[in-house]
Amino acid sequence: MAQAEYVQESLAGLDPAVGGVDPALPLYATTFVVVDLETTGGAPDGGGITEIGAVKVRGGEQLGVLATLVNPGQPIPPFITVLTGITQAMLVPAPPIEQVLPSFLEFIDDAVLVAHNAPYDVGFLKAACAKHGYRWPNPRVLDTAALARRVLTRDEVPNRKLGTLAAYFRTTVQPTHRALDDAKATVDVLHGLIGRLGGHRVDTVGDAIEFARAVTPTQRRKRHLAEGLPKVPGVYIFRAADDRPLYVGTSVDIATRVRSYFTAGEKRARISEMLGAAERVEAVECAHSLEAEVRELRLIAAHAPPYNRRSKYPERMLWLKLTDGPYPRLSIVRDLSPTDTAYLGPFTSRRAAELAAAGFHDAVPLRQCTHRLSLRTVTPACALAELGRCPAPCEHKITPEEYDDSAAAPFRTATANDPQPVVDALLARIDVLSRDQRYEEAAVVRSRLAAVLRATVRMQRLAALAGIVELAAARPAAGGGWELALVRHGRLAGAGVSPPGVHPRPTLITIRATAETVSGGHGPVPAATAEESERILSWLERPETRLVEMSSGWSSPASGAGRFRDLLAKAESGASHQLSTERS
Repeated sequence: MAQAEYVQESLAGLDPAVGGVDPALPLYATTFVVVDLETTGGAPDGGGITEIGAVKVRGGEQLGVLATLVNPGQPIPPFITVLTGITQAMLVPAPPIEQVLPSFLEFIDDAVLVAHNAPYDVGFLKAACAKHGYRWPNPRVLDTAALARRVLTRDEVPNRKLGTLAAYFRTTVQPTHRALDDAKATVDVLHGLIGRLGGHRVDTVGDAIEFARAVTPTQRRKRHLAEGLPKVPGVYIFRAADDRPLYVGTSVDIATRVRSYFTAGEKRARISEMLGAAERVEAVECAHSLEAEVRELRLIAAHAPPYNRRSKYPERMLWLKLTDGPYPRLSIVRDLSPTDTAYLGPFTSRRAAELAAAGFHDAVPLRQCTHRLSLRTVTPACALAELGRCPAPCEHKITPEEYDDSAAAPFRTATANDPQPVVDALLARIDVLSRDQRYEEAAVVRSRLAAVLRATVRMQRLAALAGIVELAAARPAAGGGWELALVRHGRLAGAGVSPPGVHPRPTLITIRATAETVSGGHGPVPAATAEESERILSWLERPETRLVEMSSGWSSPASGAGRFRDLLAKAESGASHQLSTERS
């Protein structure tokens, strides 16, 4: 049987999920455990470790040593014996890895793990923990080989092998392919590399880990932009030399998020270009994450930063409305007027609006021509009338009252209340096409059904929130106290956080007194963008959020589009075979 190829994993770096040492800890105060393994040479499958050597150091002082042979439970290949000098006889009395792991895991607790070609050693240790039921502590890891590639030039060392680096730094112990000797040599190499980091403005363990990773010269040159930023929720703005906003983002921890732009994890080409043009980062502190998200949306809409892709042009939203006149039709428009009573939206693109319009045209006999029809003058009918797809109001074959009942009224009902007739008509059409094995056409109708449901569900949710003059809500804050939000007509008018152990009422009174005055208007988003209202809805609908006060009830139609959420999910996932039997 062929042996599985071993693929080295990437290291955790500054991942927030990583435990252990604070990345801001200075290097001189950091406890390092330098480890080296000897193995049978196979893939990390939970075994194969023959020797572990580890040295604990801090501030140049040795704090402890752990060294042991390990019985791998399998024969040692002859070439490994030649390389390391470890024989089968030496390993017979040695403890198995499951007995060694508890002591080793205790030894590396609250320390930064260091190894030369660390992914290899860490891979074996993680696999052993997984196989024998021990939790891997996921420590921060520093790879001396990667660090050497960043610090030393080819003129200084021809390669980054441990033996080469040991000779260059004149280590007190030379590598011998035995775990403890190699670990001790790696300690001296680590200290030598740390001595070279000062010239690169690398002073903390987090900086060292990131410096070892492959970052661009621009990221390294501009990383000072992340200094001095607050570790609080808010919005950050990258600005150019002329103070133009280049990019706007949000985070629950501004300092950590901005710092991530200067790490190897940031690989987006447009962000690299943005960093080259950025000269400073401005932080806008916010009370909590909801306020930060809303402020981000508003700043992006106001300034249209060139390196933001989403939320830049909220004014480009489109609506699908029923025109006025005796024989109304569907029209895609940019704005609603106070006289518009039957409409659907907003849509983020013309394609989405056209897809929803096609869905209504499949379900109800709305005319599709753009002629202005007269009750006195007859206009020649188009091909749709001949195909039975239009009741030919242009030739006065249907009265305005009949047309309104059969075509216009279903649209009004579907958008404002119950889309059941439209949904039934589209499902019936999908059934017919599927029975005739016209699956591609059925898929087209399915996508139109999804567009209709998506738009109606969205609009009815937005309209329900926009109809509330004022709503106050609270959510438990992570550090104690309450996150508070005051919403008026679907717009965030005020936000704050009450201190732990203090009743939130006084804070809410202050927020209300200083909140933005918001006037209502026409449509489901009269005072805010649809995206802002949806962010607010998402925050309000969390299980931990509490509604404190409302000027009126918050409700949606019992027979509204919301009850078709499951059907919408199936339509969006392409489960057309399930749609034919769905009748919500």
